[in-house]
Amino acid sequence: MAGQIIVVGNEKGGCGKSTTAMHLIVGLLHCGKRVASIDLDVRQSSLSRYIANRRDYSSAIGKDIPMPEHYSGPSVTGDDQSIISEQSIERATFLIEGARINHDAVIIDTPGSDSELSRLAHSMADTLITPVNDSFVDLDVLGHIDAQKKTVIGPSAYSEMILDQRLKKKDKGEQPADWIVLRNRISSLDSHNARDVDWALGEMSRRIGFRVVLGFSERVIFRELFLVGLTILDLKEASSGAPLSPSHLAARKEVLSLLQSIHSSKAGVQKTQPVIMTA
Repeated sequence: MAGQIIVVGNEKGGCGKSTTAMHLIVGLLHCGKRVASIDLDVRQSSLSRYIANRRDYSSAIGKDIPMPEHYSGPSVTGDDQSIISEQSIERATFLIEGARINHDAVIIDTPGSDSELSRLAHSMADTLITPVNDSFVDLDVLGHIDAQKKTVIGPSAYSEMILDQRLKKKDKGEQPADWIVLRNRISSLDSHNARDVDWALGEMSRRIGFRVVLGFSERVIFRELFLVGLTILDLKEASSGAPLSPSHLAARKEVLSLLQSIHSSKAGVQKTQPVIMTA
């Protein structure tokens, strides 16, 4: 049985794509799954460096820790990552399809911009995870909002691309990707802005067709773990049995909640049907 393709995508940088991807990878490895990881963000290569740090840490402590089968996407020449040869697209397609055959899950990290490689990954996704920070600046990647009238005007170019890919899958008799928007960096304080963001996400979820999952709070630990290639799910073993702090336990719970959402997606949860929006 072919593995599940999980794509982490957002055309805006700084939203936590690589951190999300790495925590998914390690979480699935801890569940005993065969996991392949593919870094299509070949210019930044954050996921590849994260995994290299993990490999170095494992070597330094002289202990094996769960590792994925990792691959980097085809190289891109020049400054414009959106321009890529047909041969490179073909190579990337074979890479993803081959990884799917030989693994239970394939996690793909995509560029933080529109590109042919990103569109390819989105077109092949069984599950799409879009991390967004808890602000209206970041929500603009999903849809356009009239703050004065408090209405959602229409989908963004990124959302339209996803809707188009989902319709193409449906036309081919395939199951459209289950789209999950991961709400990151949520403030612990109730505020007028947080309530407005909550409304906007709920409205766009209903009209565009994604489901919202609470993601990762703003925690220093996520940035620190990158340097040693670890995730919050590795801390219990790395701490030699020392109890985790309340903050670490809360972060661990956030990751486990995301993994449960992925499990629900594969199990066949009821998908939200997109509604065509008009101005």
